[in-house]
Amino acid sequence: MQTDATVLAVSIPEAARRLGVSTRTVATLIARKELQSKRIGRRRLVTVDALQQFLRSDHVTTTAGISKLDRTE
Repeated sequence: MQTDATVLAVSIPEAARRLGVSTRTVATLIARKELQSKRIGRRRLVTVDALQQFLRSDHVTTTAGISKLDRTE
């Protein structure tokens, strides 16, 4: 098994686990170009750098076109 220091890219399920979201959310972020990914053969991988960049960036995610900042709960 590789240590975190040697891993350059992770699968979508692993990216979801590291971000604390569902795999569907990661797929949506990739489709919206909010999270960069690489296609290698038939696999889609997310680089560790892309995960870190995503977490550092200021972004507003939306649900059904309504910004989370606009919603009242």
